[in-house]
Amino acid sequence: MQKIPIRQLSQTQQLHPIAEKFKIRRIEDIIGEKDLVHHLHRHDFFFILSLKNGQGNHEVDFVPYKVQDHSIFFLRPGQVHQLFLKVGSTGYLLEFNYKFYNPKGTAANQRLRKASNKNFCEFDAGRFDKLQTALESMFQEYTAREEGFQEIIQSNLDIFCIEYTRQSPNPDGPAQAPAANTYVQERFEDFIELLDKHLTKFKQVSEYVDLMNLSPYQLNEITKSSVGKTASEVINEHIILEAKRYLLATPNQVKEIAEVLGYGDVSYFIRFFKKHTGLSPDVFRHNLSIT
Repeated sequence: MQKIPIRQLSQTQQLHPIAEKFKIRRIEDIIGEKDLVHHLHRHDFFFILSLKNGQGNHEVDFVPYKVQDHSIFFLRPGQVHQLFLKVGSTGYLLEFNYKFYNPKGTAANQRLRKASNKNFCEFDAGRFDKLQTALESMFQEYTAREEGFQEIIQSNLDIFCIEYTRQSPNPDGPAQAPAANTYVQERFEDFIELLDKHLTKFKQVSEYVDLMNLSPYQLNEITKSSVGKTASEVINEHIILEAKRYLLATPNQVKEIAEVLGYGDVSYFIRFFKKHTGLSPDVFRHNLSIT
């Protein structure tokens, strides 16, 4: 059973242990004189790609995006993506994990959740410059490594998340209804985090309401207010997305994928996948592989 390739932050720079939990680099330094090509993989850390100038393509969980100037990609741990950047692209690539930035305050944690749920945003030049200023400060602090630099970087991450969510009117990601209050948003994001952790084991609404100390009616109201879908629909969408990740990022047989997703009956898994996509797993894999 082959797993989806998982990239981790470098643990080889022993002189600078921060490299195990935070890293920021200039895009032009990474690319050099050759186009940058990253094949399908996932990370165990947050990934922010900020492009002042850029050309190429970026596919995040099988949603294709055209790389453009003044655009930012923000990925959560576990998402699958592949990236192509042409020579001449400029900006910053920032990577960090919860060991470096895991805000304990409710408001700051909520901002990180909101920001990382918006995988792609485009900005006008003025708005982009505000975000770029925070990244430039982080890069300078990371490079100089003077006393207190980690705290300054973390403060700039706070600022970045605020500006990113504030100045992205049409982000791709869960489109929450205007009426959804803070409590509803927090509980919806709690639900998504539980799905990410327990999806292979728990697939029923009843199991998640037990974990969240809610009634099925309450959870359904939360998901409907947040994304206009029932809790069951959200669960099924997450199962299908994870199945697609394995189908396209690994050569594993459908039976193996069904097992890793918690389905002992491969026939049931195939019927479930076809019901929600219109295609069998094998046909889906073949069609996407040749496009």
